[in-house]
Amino acid sequence: MRKLFEPIKIADIEVKNRIVMLAMGIGYCEQDGTITDRLIRFYVERAKGGAGLIIVPCAYNDFGMNLPMHPAMEDDKCLPGIRRLTDALHEYDVKAFAQLLHLGSSLWAMPDGSPPVSASAVRSKLTGVVPRELTIPEIRETIAHFAEGAERAKQGGFDGVEFAGTGGYLFNQFISPLTNNRDDEYGGDFERRLRFPVETVEKVRESVGPGFPISYRTCGDEFMKGGNRQGEMKFVAQAVEKAGADVINVTAGWHQSFIPLITMDVPRGTFVYLAQGTKEVVNVPVIACNRINDPFLAEQILQNGQADMIGMARALLTDPELPNKAAEGRFDEIRPCVGCNQGCLDSAFSMREISCVFNPAAGREAEFDLIRAEKSKKVFVIGGGPAGMEATRVAALRGHNVTLFEKADKLGGQLNLAAIPPGRGELANAVSYLVGAIQRAGVRVKLGKEVDIELITREKPDVVILAAGAIPIHPNIPGIEGENVVFAADVLEGKAEVGETVVIIGGGAVGIETALFVAKKGTTSAEAAVFLAVGGAMAAEAAIQLTQKGKHVTILEMLDKIGQDMGITTLSSLRLHLRQHGAEVITEAKAERITESGIEYTKDSQSIFAAADTIIIAVGSQPECELAEKLQGLVSEIHQIGDCVSARTVREAIEEAAQIGRQS
Repeated sequence: MRKLFEPIKIADIEVKNRIVMLAMGIGYCEQDGTITDRLIRFYVERAKGGAGLIIVPCAYNDFGMNLPMHPAMEDDKCLPGIRRLTDALHEYDVKAFAQLLHLGSSLWAMPDGSPPVSASAVRSKLTGVVPRELTIPEIRETIAHFAEGAERAKQGGFDGVEFAGTGGYLFNQFISPLTNNRDDEYGGDFERRLRFPVETVEKVRESVGPGFPISYRTCGDEFMKGGNRQGEMKFVAQAVEKAGADVINVTAGWHQSFIPLITMDVPRGTFVYLAQGTKEVVNVPVIACNRINDPFLAEQILQNGQADMIGMARALLTDPELPNKAAEGRFDEIRPCVGCNQGCLDSAFSMREISCVFNPAAGREAEFDLIRAEKSKKVFVIGGGPAGMEATRVAALRGHNVTLFEKADKLGGQLNLAAIPPGRGELANAVSYLVGAIQRAGVRVKLGKEVDIELITREKPDVVILAAGAIPIHPNIPGIEGENVVFAADVLEGKAEVGETVVIIGGGAVGIETALFVAKKGTTSAEAAVFLAVGGAMAAEAAIQLTQKGKHVTILEMLDKIGQDMGITTLSSLRLHLRQHGAEVITEAKAERITESGIEYTKDSQSIFAAADTIIIAVGSQPECELAEKLQGLVSEIHQIGDCVSARTVREAIEEAAQIGRQS
């Protein structure tokens, strides 16, 4: 970790290491943007955890510079709150930048309900809204607002400012030919489309003076059909550097890009080449980011000279102490971000405050303080899935004498299954972390052990936490007992074979992920395809087709959309993969009868038969909670958590477990 923890100069400041906490729309402010104790505590935990630089998204005005519940910076009344935040961060030798953001047409509406504004009146592919074109006086007023915000950030104790020229936000909307069809000095050729961000950086430099760092966050490639590619975006970096930027923060794409950017299926470090390309053409530090959640990868990028700093956001949401743990060599103790997006980005895109699936304390640090129990209790946790393991971990850290029972031969529960489908393998890292955490806490783990009343009566625990999970639902469909019918869990675990043509009943998360797992059977691996293409054995397009041509899969879903139990980011990515593999999706379809040769279903009041070799059932699960009733009167304190209460998401189950572990 030599390079990762080396100091670096940005303009007139020195940052103690190369780890940057990127701006996240966390939403912990008051509705008017007033800084809260909760927001300060959130960032202080990341400062204590060892980040070198923290970037805080700030400022909104009448032209949509940001959203409610984000730190405001439109007038001086916000300065006391901003100063409280920066003073708190500086106690931990961390530098703090304020990110000034204008969403443009990425807003659904302005605060007064009027349409958002943009470079041109081009319908947003993200919101579907047609914005109002900014007038030239409004453009100049917006530039002035950015300068005022930057000056106020400096007065409030921030060490620098950053401009969000990525995500498809206003700067992008001016730069891109897709969203700028103006014919004045702010539109037309590439140089004129660049004028708005360049003039903004110039004006801000004039306002804050020399030496005060300015960061420009850019996308190294828009990844939009007909949009700016890497070559043009390198020129953007050069232009803003010339205008006064001291550091270039390089991410990838827009929120509506044609390629997944931030989901679990994106290989770690995929977009580092964009930072590397930018570094080749500028003379200021470059930050690499996007799916860099591992300190070893971060160190490798720096050692290779591909970037000067590493941007992390979700990784520090999941584990604020990642920098300190890495610096001290405690790598096994790092709680991994797996890129699931359930608590963070999916919440942000739904205009909700963010959280973290595997760190329930994120954003609720005061509520989730770990306080030592006054009296140590004998605690039995029954069920070694994610909820059971989290409850075990927390209860043990509070000083209780904890034993964890799991009837299977390994811990992990449903997370083990969830990690099997293509692109979902990082979920296994969460299991490994939890297993290691309970081992370090000195918990006794009993595998292959079912708990019964006799055991409880004999051992007399003070507390029993039931986290026994759930079992698959067996829908009442004629023919479901046929030999050609199997359950999704059995397919994923390799306990059941499938034929060439498969119909899956159920279009929720399990059904979709099982569909991709089955569709990839018989395909060529990506590694082999690259070998064939690079070696000249076949054209790249033909090699790619080999990775997508597998079994034929159809999903039947009763509702009008698939994936209604999934977040928007992951669902968008999985829908793309379903299309790539030729999977068919039929919604508003009800399974009526299964036969030896296929399945009958109704859609639009019509009966339809689909031939299939195998029918896979993926319609959800139901609680397994028989033991709870039998324990009444035998144990003074009984808690039920997770799926054994009702169907839960992983986020809900772990949050519930964390709360119960703190109460027991």
